[in-house]
Amino acid sequence: MTPDNLNECRLSGRLATSKIYLRGVEKNYPSKNGLVYALENINIDVLANEFVSIVGPSGCGKSTLLKIIGGLEDKTGGKIVLNDTELTGPGADRGMVFQGYTLFPWLTVEKNIEFGLKIKNMPKDKREKIVDKYVKRVGLSKFRKSYPKELSGGMKQRVAIARALANSPEVLLMDEPFGALDPHTKASMQLLMRQIWQTEKTTVIFVTHDIEEAVFLSQRVYVMDAHPGKIKSDFPVYLPYERTLDMKDEPEFIAVRKEINSLITHAENE
Repeated sequence: MTPDNLNECRLSGRLATSKIYLRGVEKNYPSKNGLVYALENINIDVLANEFVSIVGPSGCGKSTLLKIIGGLEDKTGGKIVLNDTELTGPGADRGMVFQGYTLFPWLTVEKNIEFGLKIKNMPKDKREKIVDKYVKRVGLSKFRKSYPKELSGGMKQRVAIARALANSPEVLLMDEPFGALDPHTKASMQLLMRQIWQTEKTTVIFVTHDIEEAVFLSQRVYVMDAHPGKIKSDFPVYLPYERTLDMKDEPEFIAVRKEINSLITHAENE
């Protein structure tokens, strides 16, 4: 049996219990020299409550892929299936958090979190309970009446995460949400995100260029090649469920990080 066949068998086994999966997803753009293939034959499957990260060299199409999953950009081939239903566009079943904070500047912290719930015409008392829960979950109880301009970058991302989770998405999609933060704040947000995921048990697909971040947060890391973007390999991350920032200095953690980094470096040099 060839390596490709072995990989397909492994994917098929996980497929039986997948929350969301992609098969043969492609994206191409027309140009004066013909079609430019941005994504080619992307096969990914994510289990319910699994935290999966996608990493790869610059320009490999990580963010494009996430936007396609979120229904914000069209694919040109393949299929994406969530809960046995093929996705054909955006929907409330997928929440998104971007690197840019995308908060409404005229709304307070609590009103930003409440926004999607009001769109759903949820009763006020139920909205208030959900907002209160997530304001506390992201540690912003003292700032619930504050406006985005009064918050730091890390606090703004806490609001964005709370707003996405308040809508109870089936899958949370995160596109380099901590990429613009300073190292200390970034580490704090990684720890908070890991703790939130352990509590909420949300299915997460997380795009990042930071390999250390991917290893710390994830149960599985997909590595992409570029030109065209495709899945090179994936790594199950066998680290303790309870994680601390000190773990980043442990030999087991460093070994996984180095192995993934070598794959990306090889892809960049091909």
